[in-house]
Amino acid sequence: MSIAANPDHNPFGLQSVGQYLLRYAVIVALAGVFAFFSFATTTFLTSANLTSILVNNFTLLAIVAVAMTFAVAAGGIDLSVGTSVDFASFTFVSLVLAGYPVGLAILLALVSGAAVGGFNALLISGAGITPFLATLGTLFIGRSTQQLLTNGGNPVYLPQTGISPLFSFIGHGHIIGVPVPLVIVGLLIIVAATLLFRTRFGRVVLAIGVQQSVARYSGLHVPGHIGLIYVISGLIAAIAGIILTSTVSVYIPNSGGAFMLNAIGATFIGTTLSREGRPNVPGTVLGVLLLSIVANGLLLTGLSFYWQQVGTGLLIFIVLAASFLNRRGRVD
Repeated sequence: MSIAANPDHNPFGLQSVGQYLLRYAVIVALAGVFAFFSFATTTFLTSANLTSILVNNFTLLAIVAVAMTFAVAAGGIDLSVGTSVDFASFTFVSLVLAGYPVGLAILLALVSGAAVGGFNALLISGAGITPFLATLGTLFIGRSTQQLLTNGGNPVYLPQTGISPLFSFIGHGHIIGVPVPLVIVGLLIIVAATLLFRTRFGRVVLAIGVQQSVARYSGLHVPGHIGLIYVISGLIAAIAGIILTSTVSVYIPNSGGAFMLNAIGATFIGTTLSREGRPNVPGTVLGVLLLSIVANGLLLTGLSFYWQQVGTGLLIFIVLAASFLNRRGRVD
């Protein structure tokens, strides 16, 4: 058949290119903002700034966003991830300040974060409360509890001397030249991705997230899996609380809440990497990297904090809109 006889034939593949760009909107956006800020400011491409993006902007948000990914993958959401961060931070600081071994402080800090997730599990799987309302209630309870524990929200500082070297090593140490926080988040990403996509547990969680009623009729123990997901979410978020505390040597009440909205944004940006629009760890990591670069780049250009939030919001909207257009195009 000749080209003239086939009016739908596209010799240049422009339609395919457009679909490809929409399909991988998060990667295109990531490349675009990286290129833009490379030309917009002379300090963006310096090694010091790129390291700062990874260590200061990316690491903690990536951990919290991975925790959020588990909750969203199960068809819910965890608005209390910041509470898990804060409780872990408070536990860690309090025990180290009291003279307990750093290893024990780390263990109990992880337990405290998991306990927040366990409380959510009781509300969601036990009492049947929706994840949004359950974790919102936990968020409010956690905020008030922190105010009570700190006499109205006073920070808890650690002394500059007399603290075990292991404490500062977590936030400032290096392993083969790589900052320890990056090593931790790298290992976490590998473990989380494997758990969610290479195990039976992960496949069950994703099935629950797609259609909970079908999963229940298939004989799967839906409440148990959902409850465990929120415990895992709290446990992962607690890691961020430990690293944060080690980095700044202080516990600031309710500071973990600053990660929640960006974690939600990164998680849903990450869904654009999946053909089915499902939460996934690699996509979430790219979403975090995208938001981290935008935050850093806008700061270097001298824009105020409020304009930075506008830019981040518009970017999230554009990426999600591109993904929606891509899926609608495949359906049509």
